[in-house]
Amino acid sequence: MSYLSEMSFRRGIGLMLVVLSILAGGTWMIVRLTTGHLLDEYVKATARDWAQFLAGNVTDLREIAAGEQPSAASMAFFLATRKSDQVFRYVIFNRDGYSQLIVDHDKIAVVDLSEHSPEAVRAIALGQPVVDIKRDRSPAFPAIFAEAYVPAMVGNRPVAVVAAYVDQAEASRIIYSTFLLAAVSLCLLTALAFAIPAIAWYKRTREKQQADHRIRFLAHHDALTGLANRARLIERLESALAVLPSRGGWIALHFIDLDHFKEVNDTLGHDGGDFLLNAVGQRLNTMTRIEDLVARLGGDEFIVVQTGLSTKEQAEDFARRMKSMLGATLHFKEQEIRPCVTIGVALAPADGATPERLLKSADLALYNGKAAGRNCIRFFSPEMDAAQHARLRLEKIIRDAVAANRFELHYQPLFEMNGRRLVGFEALVRLPDPDDGLIPPAAFIPMAEEMRLIDKIGEWALREACRTAAAWPKTLTVAVNLSSAQFDSGELPRVVAAALKETGLEAHRLELEITESLLLRNNEKNMTQLHELKAMGASIVMDDFGTGYSSLSYLWRFPFDKIKIDRSFMQGLGSSGHDAETVVKTIIALGRELRMRVTVEGVETADQVDFLYDADADQVQGFYFGRPVPASEIAPALLKAARDTAAPQTKEPGSKTRLKFVS
Repeated sequence: MSYLSEMSFRRGIGLMLVVLSILAGGTWMIVRLTTGHLLDEYVKATARDWAQFLAGNVTDLREIAAGEQPSAASMAFFLATRKSDQVFRYVIFNRDGYSQLIVDHDKIAVVDLSEHSPEAVRAIALGQPVVDIKRDRSPAFPAIFAEAYVPAMVGNRPVAVVAAYVDQAEASRIIYSTFLLAAVSLCLLTALAFAIPAIAWYKRTREKQQADHRIRFLAHHDALTGLANRARLIERLESALAVLPSRGGWIALHFIDLDHFKEVNDTLGHDGGDFLLNAVGQRLNTMTRIEDLVARLGGDEFIVVQTGLSTKEQAEDFARRMKSMLGATLHFKEQEIRPCVTIGVALAPADGATPERLLKSADLALYNGKAAGRNCIRFFSPEMDAAQHARLRLEKIIRDAVAANRFELHYQPLFEMNGRRLVGFEALVRLPDPDDGLIPPAAFIPMAEEMRLIDKIGEWALREACRTAAAWPKTLTVAVNLSSAQFDSGELPRVVAAALKETGLEAHRLELEITESLLLRNNEKNMTQLHELKAMGASIVMDDFGTGYSSLSYLWRFPFDKIKIDRSFMQGLGSSGHDAETVVKTIIALGRELRMRVTVEGVETADQVDFLYDADADQVQGFYFGRPVPASEIAPALLKAARDTAAPQTKEPGSKTRLKFVS
């Protein structure tokens, strides 16, 4: 809650309490005044009634007022009335206001020395009762009592005044207590009536303030970890960079990314992923200073900003300690989590003078670390910026080429070793560079896979290769490489069938090449699609056999039609002793036993041709027999292959018979 909103809230609470106090106090005063008025009226009425009762029952009031003794009947009446708990005194006055007889609890006597009473005179003058209330603290009188002066009339003439003194202390206490209870109850009801909406207002105001506080917090903090978010990070970076020229030193921005975080979510669920993210945030908080900043950008990306550094080595040391601490084992529901992180570091002002530039530099360093194999620390260098520009340019070229079908297919010939016969071509995707030449497949294929466009490129290549091969002689096949991404949708058999139908190419002339990475996933859906493609009549080829995770189990798990030995074995001939030769011969023999044809890639020299001839390879492919060429240049190649087929065998003295190929 901000200071201004807190002060406003406190003023509202204070005003509410003041209003409540005024209402309660006003209610109390009204009840008190009302109680006093009613009590006075009750006391007066009681005293007047007693005086009138006396005046009506004493028949010789004129005589008593004249100074005579009361009659026996009057004495009996006085004796009876003085037993009352309320009336504690009677006084009879003459017409001039002088007392003549006093009756109280102690005596009944004619007054020897009269006292003059102005109230008695006023009652005679008015011809009606005069009542007054007295409050006395002396022990001779009650705390509160009433005096009622009632004129005794004979005909229309007053002959005496009867005064009755009534004790009202107990009545006052009862009435006051009753009305006090009523006053308290009324005050409570008033307070309650005010408090219910006041409490509701207070609760709503408090909830609104808490919601506002939460909104302001979330505007600058991550909801999951409570760390600063991007907006807060930019604010702090702007402030730190603004004072950097005057203070000197360095600012280090550490861009942290959890390696293989998706695997944690996949194996432990999102609860496990959230647990790991919170644990990383807590660990970063424990090892940073108050002046540093820890932020989460989203996903599994964190930022730590160090300020006030004097050397680059301080940033390096902190990054190493941070990597070590974050890599410590965690336990979640009896499961172990061993985090690995990649950290990219950028230093200001050298690597950026604005928050955006500094973040970009650290991100480039992080990307470089991930490309290098992850679980490492990389500092930004200008070369990374150049590589990023090249990457962005390549991404644009690929995206434009997919949208406008600017890819090309080049075709490399495949020859049978036995019979010197051209049997087909492999279709290879090429990407023209808008400036000049072709972009190497090793550069754009991984990028297209990362951009998730390889399936579209593969579908285009399949249709284009089938369309081109449909115009070739029926004896020639065309081989097309398939990406693992093309199997993900489960629609590959439908796509292949559509391409064959659209182009009119016979299914047995189509060879579909896959790599071992597809089989590594051991996905039943992938195996089902492979069987459907084979049932369609297409040949299934295992490409690049002998590299990566090669396993003989692949060869019996699926009945491949052909195995292609990777070009790296041909490059290793002569430089690795006899190891490469032994492996190649073994694979060829294995393929023959499994009734699978074997193609050797990367054949570039005559010596390699001789070796493969002796090894009894089925097919060969490489620069020695022809480089990949566009479809428009295939016709001359076919004529050349026909001439090669017609060329006679030659036999050199002391050598085996060799097939002569013209490159």
